[in-house]
Amino acid sequence: MAVDMPLTSTAARGNHASGDSRPRRRRSGRIWVKLVLGLLLVVEIYPLLWMFLTSLKSNSDYLNNSTWSLPTTWEWGNYSEAWSTGHIGLYVRNSLLAVLPSLALILLLGTAAGFALQIMVWKGRSLTLLIFLAGIMVPSQMILLPLFTVYFQAGLSGTLWPLILTYTGTGLPLTVFMMATYYKTVPRELFEAATIDGAGILRAFWTISIPMVRNAILTVGLVQFFFIWNDLLIALTFTNNQDLRTIQVGLLNFTGDFGATQYGPLFAAICINVFGTLVIYLFLNQKVMKGLTGGAVKG
Repeated sequence: MAVDMPLTSTAARGNHASGDSRPRRRRSGRIWVKLVLGLLLVVEIYPLLWMFLTSLKSNSDYLNNSTWSLPTTWEWGNYSEAWSTGHIGLYVRNSLLAVLPSLALILLLGTAAGFALQIMVWKGRSLTLLIFLAGIMVPSQMILLPLFTVYFQAGLSGTLWPLILTYTGTGLPLTVFMMATYYKTVPRELFEAATIDGAGILRAFWTISIPMVRNAILTVGLVQFFFIWNDLLIALTFTNNQDLRTIQVGLLNFTGDFGATQYGPLFAAICINVFGTLVIYLFLNQKVMKGLTGGAVKG
């Protein structure tokens, strides 16, 4: 007994010390995670804050003072000047007129194609999916010059139709691939039961498949919206006058009175663009996360 007691107490002390070290390691791990998250938060928020503060500076304040200094006078009128003199309202309208029809066509055609490639059984669907995948690998820069010639000969130059058609064509391959992946998660038994009940293919598509993949449609739609809204190259190629400029092209050629660049209104216009899209994402981010995880259930 005298020999066993020290061994037992030593083992107990060892277990107690091991038990104390685990919570310490957990706490230190949590502290490091919080520090990393805080650093990432600063990296993300600080540029937005700097851009907002710069949008409230006067032109002389921006040119004469330090870049990191606060505004000496808070020029809230920069936003109204950006909207009126800088024609940001016109550029936003043009962007919406180009983006919304393109997005509607991309989602409708891409969802229908994904349904046909994964749910319907027909010969050659694997080859068709490979053809759509090949479209992802084609750089958009390679097709701009031929498309410009085609649109000019078709009499579509001077309208927003070149943007709508090009956005739809370039957005479809990725959309078809993603929707085909999401349709893999939908149980086939639902469509078999609907067929037994007498439902046709269109009814199965609209009443069964669309509600099942609505989060996926929202996710793909939001991804494509940001791609199209932030596009500069395609819009710069096919917009040949100021009345057709989208917001990205308008920001590139932003000028104030007498053709001089007014940095306060310019940054105000950038804030209108950035914070507008950021608000859209903040409202829809939960559904986007559901859509992303839904497509990862089956591969």
